[in-house]
Amino acid sequence: MNNKDFSNLPLTKEMLHNLNEIGYKEMTPIQAESLPFILDGRDVIAQAKTGSGKTAAFGIGLLHKLQVKKFRVQSLILCPTRELADQVAKELRMLARFSHNIKILTLCGGTAFGPQLGSLRHGAHIIVGTPGRILKHLKKATLSLEDVDMLVLDEADRMLDMGFSEEINEVLAFVPKEKQTLLFSATYTDEIMGISASIQKDAINVKTTSTEVANKITERFYEVQNSQKLKTVINILSNFKPENVIIFANTKAEVAEIAETLQKNRIDALAIHGDLEQYERNDVLVQFANKSCPVLVATDVAARGLDIKELSMVINYDLPHGEETYTHRIGRTARAGMEGLAFTLISPYEADKADEYKNDSRLFEDAEALKVVNGFEMKPQNITLVIEGGKKDKVRAGDILGALTGEAGLDGSSIGKIDIYDKQSYVAIESKKVDEAHEKLKNGKIKGKKFSVWIL
Repeated sequence: MNNKDFSNLPLTKEMLHNLNEIGYKEMTPIQAESLPFILDGRDVIAQAKTGSGKTAAFGIGLLHKLQVKKFRVQSLILCPTRELADQVAKELRMLARFSHNIKILTLCGGTAFGPQLGSLRHGAHIIVGTPGRILKHLKKATLSLEDVDMLVLDEADRMLDMGFSEEINEVLAFVPKEKQTLLFSATYTDEIMGISASIQKDAINVKTTSTEVANKITERFYEVQNSQKLKTVINILSNFKPENVIIFANTKAEVAEIAETLQKNRIDALAIHGDLEQYERNDVLVQFANKSCPVLVATDVAARGLDIKELSMVINYDLPHGEETYTHRIGRTARAGMEGLAFTLISPYEADKADEYKNDSRLFEDAEALKVVNGFEMKPQNITLVIEGGKKDKVRAGDILGALTGEAGLDGSSIGKIDIYDKQSYVAIESKKVDEAHEKLKNGKIKGKKFSVWIL
């Protein structure tokens, strides 16, 4: 639908009047693309970021469908954090002003359980909440979802990042099979598409980012002496300032040396190679994936299976063994329509091989043209806390999130990816908040138990 006027949609006069009153003058791209299908009762998977107008897209859809006189929970919206759930509920209440009798209730961890019980006894039409707390109410039979005919997963990729996959699946077991399911995610990972395939039926795929070119990678090659390679890597990082980067080298010894030299130059880097124990490998990969380390130095073998959704840059410290390896390495950047940078360093004795890589789109440049940036450093966005408790202790992502946002009082926005293993859990915390989070968790409890907590 090209027309952005809400009046072109089959909405009631009351709803159209309210939309106008609250300042919704015309549809955003995500609303124009998805609302006709949502109102038609179709399942939709939509790529949409915060601020795109996605809340109104699913909000208008579920309010249009709602039977106000049927005082049962008819819509469930799952969100990754309490802050987002509160924001969604606030916008839904504005959208629902066309009727005085619509009750919207938030159920999130980090807040007292008792008052939520009281609110649930009075009933609700729409529930907005985090997976962990919703599941707790379902298991205690204080919440029934048997009348739900619309399920929304908002910021689904963030929920998966925070370790909610298991909880989401358990919540789904309480929801009727016959329902409309809307899935909103900023990125389309294999895991997101897998969830869509398992819970949605003939879902309409809506991407308002369709004009973006997939895998748009700028490829640069520099011929440099071996003795100048590390200096060139530092100049590349300081000139292009990537958020995160993988540096590929051909040998374990090179990987260790590169990481060590970068650390000495105030660039936070970790090495991964075949000599690491499994727990050491986990520590490194978790930190890189959750933005607790901006630079990963790796061999091809060690980087297998590594899935980073948004990678700014790849650097080939050596010319890869063949075009296939090269393509595989640089293909890790510029995913989901993003732009990426790929740099390859060529030593003089590799110059003949480098001719095979020359084409019209690749840039062969002089490394001397890279300016020297004094005082450059790369520090992590997050720092990882390790909790000595995991799946075997029945620790869930929701328990950790609840402990951090509840008694510890942290904002959900300060908490990043949560990874739970058998005996340990990792949680990324915004760097400036990590000491506070560590202190609170160390002296507090998770799920009523005390666990050792340390900074990785």
